Amino acid sequence: MSNPLVAIVGRPNVGKSTLFNKIAGRKISITENRPGVTRDRLYADAVWRGKKFTVVDTGGIELNSEDTMWREILRQADAAIDMAQVILLMVDGREELTSSDYDVAEKLRRCKKPVILVVNKIDNFSHDKLFEYYALGLGEPYAVSAEHSQGIGDVLDEAVSYFESGDEEDPERLKIAVVGKPNAGKSSLVNRLLGFDRSIVTDIAGTTRDAIDTPFESDGHKYMLIDTAGIRKKKNVTDDVEYYSVLRAFDAVRRADVCLLVVDSTEGLTEQDVKIIGYVHEQGKPSVIVMNKWDLIEKDTNTVNRFEQKLKTDLSFMDYFQSVYISAKTGQRAEKVLACAQKVYANANRRVTTGTLNDLILDAVRTNEPASVNGKRLRVYYCSQPSVCPPTFVLFVNDETLMHFSYRRYLENVLRRSFDFSGTPIRIVTRNRGEGEGVL
Repeated sequence: MSNPLVAIVGRPNVGKSTLFNKIAGRKISITENRPGVTRDRLYADAVWRGKKFTVVDTGGIELNSEDTMWREILRQADAAIDMAQVILLMVDGREELTSSDYDVAEKLRRCKKPVILVVNKIDNFSHDKLFEYYALGLGEPYAVSAEHSQGIGDVLDEAVSYFESGDEEDPERLKIAVVGKPNAGKSSLVNRLLGFDRSIVTDIAGTTRDAIDTPFESDGHKYMLIDTAGIRKKKNVTDDVEYYSVLRAFDAVRRADVCLLVVDSTEGLTEQDVKIIGYVHEQGKPSVIVMNKWDLIEKDTNTVNRFEQKLKTDLSFMDYFQSVYISAKTGQRAEKVLACAQKVYANANRRVTTGTLNDLILDAVRTNEPASVNGKRLRVYYCSQPSVCPPTFVLFVNDETLMHFSYRRYLENVLRRSFDFSGTPIRIVTRNRGEGEGVL
């Protein structure tokens, strides 16, 4: 059974993201004193009094605005309200109630779900400060200061009281980060995989600003998709909000199990794409190169081969890459993406038994001995695999300074020819004999 969902809603700039960050326990949502900064739904798992739930942040609701972006934000907030078991309506305790507050309250009364009225920015509590909020017709208001973490516990006590008992913890989901340049089609791919319009998709570059976690299931497998903001070149990142979005995208890579690197096939692999992919490689993450917009490419019998050869040239530092050619817009081969993600994750978790590993490596050393350096030659005594994700192999040697880069690469190629490590980096670490096995 999935976790209960608690949605935080309200008009812009009342402190929803600050409360979300406090509940989540880490700074997930972008907070800035500008309306419209939080555009998409943001999810985070949380626990209160032993009860697990998922909290979702939303963009500010402006019911009467005709602006395209505000209409998109309202659509996203509506989706969060529809999915939620409990709704937290936030208002600003430092300002008079506005027509927008009354409009949102009326909207929530019609949804027939538990709604908790949260009056934010009340630093010095007094019952007198809460009287006017009863006019919203949502019952007792709760005074909080999200910035100073005051009163949040009372709100959460009330929220978890609505949860049904017996909620079971979800099994571990495969966390997949979708990364790439702006307008490569990341959000379109996410929406295609989920089967509904999860992220705001417009022709405005930079629409997705945050890393957005969405749980879903497909063919009996459980996933968590993390849609991220497009990663631009540093010189092009001038807006503070976009700067934090880029940082958030890199954080998504670090906490993901698998990364989908979405590339615009019509542009081909650019310098920025290579930098993003290089970051994923450095983080030791298994990955899939998703060549998107394949429907726009004029093709002949050798088109895929030419693209693959270009990828091999540009990604020479990670010749283990796995690629798939799709169109997120039309759905062409999109179903292969999750299968590829499962495959590279399985490869990243592959373990080789110690006996098999030693037979393979020692035979490779006998077949091609390392070159001597100043009259000394590298000797490999023993090897083991202490960890996975990425698969990491420790070679115990006579002198680790004698391990040349080219010989390390030779041993990596031996391992890759013998076992399927496609789509995942592997690490080869040398230790002088006696330093202790498995110490990385």
